[in-house]
Amino acid sequence: MIRLERVSKVFGDGPARVPALSEVSFSVAKGEFVVLRGVSGAGKTTLLRLLYRDERPSDGEIEVAGFDVSALHRSEEPRLRRSIGIVFQDAKLLAGRTVFENVAFVLRVLGTARREITPRAFGALKSVGLSARAQAFPHQLSQGEAQRASLARALVKSPALLLADEPTGNLDEDMAAEILDLMKEIWTRGTTILLATHQVRVATQLKRRTLCLDAGRLVKDEG
Repeated sequence: MIRLERVSKVFGDGPARVPALSEVSFSVAKGEFVVLRGVSGAGKTTLLRLLYRDERPSDGEIEVAGFDVSALHRSEEPRLRRSIGIVFQDAKLLAGRTVFENVAFVLRVLGTARREITPRAFGALKSVGLSARAQAFPHQLSQGEAQRASLARALVKSPALLLADEPTGNLDEDMAAEILDLMKEIWTRGTTILLATHQVRVATQLKRRTLCLDAGRLVKDEG
């Protein structure tokens, strides 16, 4: 599902060059649940952005869901992103739309047939236990509910791969545990997951294979 071969990313030029990743190599098989751990600034977010081509590598090869991301033509980017669901630390919900509308919006952008949008959106909300809040607006949600809505939005297009960037970073311990349990349930349905976190307790609770980044280098692959 994911393969990185000696991937490096440098921001800036000349004396202002800042290395974010240095010769990172690893692979994630279809159906795996992998944790990407490291302190803030270790390179986790940069790595995820490379996977969905929000950034391009300075060097190395990247393959995601059958796409050669490092050489992908711009016209192919939408096809890549249709196969990837993304969840951020900040739920990034559209403030002026209801929870249902936030989820349905993704399907409209993808050109989904109108008759399919409502059942698929409600199905995604049901899968994260948020059906009862479908008509609520983001400002009416708890942080945990907002993250569930973000998950529903990522899952509604049935992605092969789910990328989660610090999905529990803004949550208290109980809410974080609920989100992690939900992600484990999503994984058991066949979705490949790469979850980035700086929290040691998250990696400990998940008990999954863990990749550790330190100053842009992959220093450990365990589990």
